[in-house]
Amino acid sequence: MPHILVVEDEPIIRSALRRLLERHHYQVSEAGAVHEAVEKYDLNDFNLIISDLRLPGEPGTALIHLADKVPVLIMTSFASLRSAVDSMKLGAVDYIAKPFDHDEMLQAVARIIEASQQPKEAPAKTAQASDNEDDNREMGIIGASPAMLTLFKRIRKVAPTMSTVLIQGESGTGKELVARALHENSPRAHAPMISVNCAAIPETLIESELFGHEKGAFTGAVAGRTGLVEAANGGTLFLDEIGELPLEAQARLLRVLQESEIRRVGSVQSQKVDVRLVAATHRDLKTLAHQGLFREDLYYRLNVIELRLPPLRERSEDVMLIAEALLARIGAQMNTPNLHFTREAATAIRQYRWPGNVRELENAIERAAILCDEDEISTDLLGIEPDINQERSSYATTALESMRTPDKMGAEPGENLSLEDYFQHFVLEHQEHMTETELANKLGISRKCLWERRQRLGIPRKKTANS
Repeated sequence: MPHILVVEDEPIIRSALRRLLERHHYQVSEAGAVHEAVEKYDLNDFNLIISDLRLPGEPGTALIHLADKVPVLIMTSFASLRSAVDSMKLGAVDYIAKPFDHDEMLQAVARIIEASQQPKEAPAKTAQASDNEDDNREMGIIGASPAMLTLFKRIRKVAPTMSTVLIQGESGTGKELVARALHENSPRAHAPMISVNCAAIPETLIESELFGHEKGAFTGAVAGRTGLVEAANGGTLFLDEIGELPLEAQARLLRVLQESEIRRVGSVQSQKVDVRLVAATHRDLKTLAHQGLFREDLYYRLNVIELRLPPLRERSEDVMLIAEALLARIGAQMNTPNLHFTREAATAIRQYRWPGNVRELENAIERAAILCDEDEISTDLLGIEPDINQERSSYATTALESMRTPDKMGAEPGENLSLEDYFQHFVLEHQEHMTETELANKLGISRKCLWERRQRLGIPRKKTANS
């Protein structure tokens, strides 16, 4: 179980962060200042140190050198983003802005611990195949399907350039992973990558957050603030869900792309910035532009290079690779490294369409790993149900074929059967050797719907041994 040290002088924040991490199977120790952490613990015993930037006595960045090889994640407020950038130059592995989103914190922690453990894994392999595997592992993305191999190739070509990139993909496909791969394989890898979810910032604050503001620029602006674009100077700015950006902010962003300069809210002076922009969206920006909901000139500025991240249902070759990798990571976090899928569970994972993509897959595996009593993860623990629309389509096709074609066992031709007749025949024929769940799955309906149709059509359930 990974061991994390939290250094934070605010007891409320410290205890809340401890509870969050312990709920996700991390071992947590805590301290209120740098000197307390050094006196109480051997810092090299930890897998990760999470420290506030501003602490009584020495700042949190002092732990970077005191901890030697242990990664340090710095917490800071939006108002101190410039200090956060400086702390990364001192050697912090990453930083996170307060108040932080719980999912954002957990993702950052998992990513850092996984990255720090990679060099300790199996010795280097020989042979040509290992080169490609190592290259792809460096991207932080799992995939061996043709679509993903093409994506990896394009990332390698695009990453070293200054070109703006637009990543298209459904929610949960891992667009931020692609953005991070572009950053880490670019000459800007030593500088920060600032990630912004445009949908998560209130419309009234988004210009101030992106471009900063001067003291007195508006009510409540008691001090000047560095914007996120300025904080990314020298590095990469990743704008997730850029389709949600208000039109006024789009105009200012266009100026950043055209002139490489920003002007803080309330300021009359512009300043130059050196930022590589990577944007992502699950929406069709071209259609939005035609509808007047997105600036057309900004769309063409963004769409210099387009990378499409395919949904999981189009990457059938990758589903089990990702599932096994997620299970290994979750098992390591929970100190249960022997977790494995049953054959039926593996089949269910391959056949399910995963509308929530990798995020849904990860949640299902984490839930199953928590609930399982032994090392085996069965289908019911995953909590996934077949895609009703797909199953209905399959059911309708089967039904129509049955209506048109005589039964192989010599029954009457079924061309005059209605769908209700087919339902009744199917249930009566198969309920002796199929469970209610299997019947419902085959018919593409829920168990409740199966029960309701039984009631309406007067089809009795089979007698069980306990009845």
